[in-house]
Amino acid sequence: MLTGFRRVKCVESGGPEPGVGCAGRGIITAINFLEENGAYQDVDFVSYDVLGDVVCGGFAMPIREGKAQEIYIVTSGEMMAMYAANNIARGILKYAHTRGVRLAGLICNSRNVDREIELIETPAIRLNTDMIHYVPRDNIVQHTELRGMTVNEYAPDSDQGNEYRTLAKKIINNKNITIPTPIEMEEL
Repeated sequence: MLTGFRRVKCVESGGPEPGVGCAGRGIITAINFLEENGAYQDVDFVSYDVLGDVVCGGFAMPIREGKAQEIYIVTSGEMMAMYAANNIARGILKYAHTRGVRLAGLICNSRNVDREIELIETPAIRLNTDMIHYVPRDNIVQHTELRGMTVNEYAPDSDQGNEYRTLAKKIINNKNITIPTPIEMEEL
């Protein structure tokens, strides 16, 4: 358990009905609702989990609005995941000087791709960041999702629960916050 934190809350907000609206609008609505209802008072961290491969740029809303300081990109060794991670780095770079946002690292959410760690660590260097943690694939995640719970609620002593606590500690202690240097598609 992480100690010394006053309050931690998890909130999930969905987007609009598929084919009817923009995910960016859902993000804006959720953040405004949370602010208006005092959700950000007396908290140590606020974490947004935003789908990063949307072409509308909805992922950048918290950046454009000055509501994000450190961005951790969750990716895997799959090509499309790395492509999306690079695009997110482009969005961070666009607002780095005007909004002060920084790239804090890549997190590997493993898909068991061959040489996955190398496939993330190598572009991380080019992006001017690090892969801060490798989260191994574990079916316990699917079991907990079916129950509407997190891994640490369902199985706090599991190996996967320990992975998430280790990741949280790395985020808390991370000092490598940078302006990214996105990669050209051919190099990626």
